[in-house]
Amino acid sequence: MKKILLVYNPMSGNAAFKNCLDGVIENFQRRGIFLSVYRTCAGDNSNFAECVKMSGAQGVIAAGGDGTLHAVINWLKQNDFDLPVGIIGSGTSNDFAAHLQLDAEKFFDAVANNRTRPVDLGLANGKDYFINVASAGVFTSIAHEVDSRLKNFLGKSAYYLRGLGELKNFRAVPLDITADGQNFSTEAFLFLVLNSPSVAGFKKLSAAAQIDDGKLNLLALKKCSPRNLMALAKKILAGDTIDDDENIFALQAANFTISTTAALTGDLDGEAGDPLPLKIQTLKHVLNFFCP
Repeated sequence: MKKILLVYNPMSGNAAFKNCLDGVIENFQRRGIFLSVYRTCAGDNSNFAECVKMSGAQGVIAAGGDGTLHAVINWLKQNDFDLPVGIIGSGTSNDFAAHLQLDAEKFFDAVANNRTRPVDLGLANGKDYFINVASAGVFTSIAHEVDSRLKNFLGKSAYYLRGLGELKNFRAVPLDITADGQNFSTEAFLFLVLNSPSVAGFKKLSAAAQIDDGKLNLLALKKCSPRNLMALAKKILAGDTIDDDENIFALQAANFTISTTAALTGDLDGEAGDPLPLKIQTLKHVLNFFCP
């Protein structure tokens, strides 16, 4: 019988995944899969590696949002586990799951039949992995500043409400960027380094970003007028890609170094990272992801 470890965050989304747990177990058992369960906590999860070993898991499924998937991947990689990973999107923000457009029944079948695809990861400062996005600047730290109770009650609206409070801090900063050995400079409100094109609930922010091409895509929102900013926001809300917008500085590369004279802290998949500078590498096909 195949063994899978399910890692679930009891606080993700509307904190209701625990009510779905029996159905998830039934779906796996019906496909001949024995499920072990690990419940994350807000504090110490240092026993995760021991639980993976004891479970004899042949794969790990994260049930939660982007932050839960981020944590699971880092725990696995930092403990040298080479196991396929999957996601049951149950968080406030499920950008990576949304990009994959996972159908529930087909996803369970994929896990049972060990159907995976190789995907890239980003590595920040040689120690922190991210699967979807690294960022810094205005708005980018909102995900870990919003109270979990507010997120559970309001969902994505909590991010937007919190974002309104950042308008007073809307200031551009100078960025020095090295991309695969080439040097660039720009002044920007924020930057995103994307693995997938899905960010902040917008499913196709970048036309160029792909999760398995061995490269990452940098989009920096350049200093611009309020009028241009509103025009760009309109494009984003309409679901348009913005790589070629005049207010966006766009680069594609396997390796980036991003620095600034301003005090900025990086953000990885919605989780707090290191202060800049950030040194980011693309690790091609280092993770097998359960996918129909």
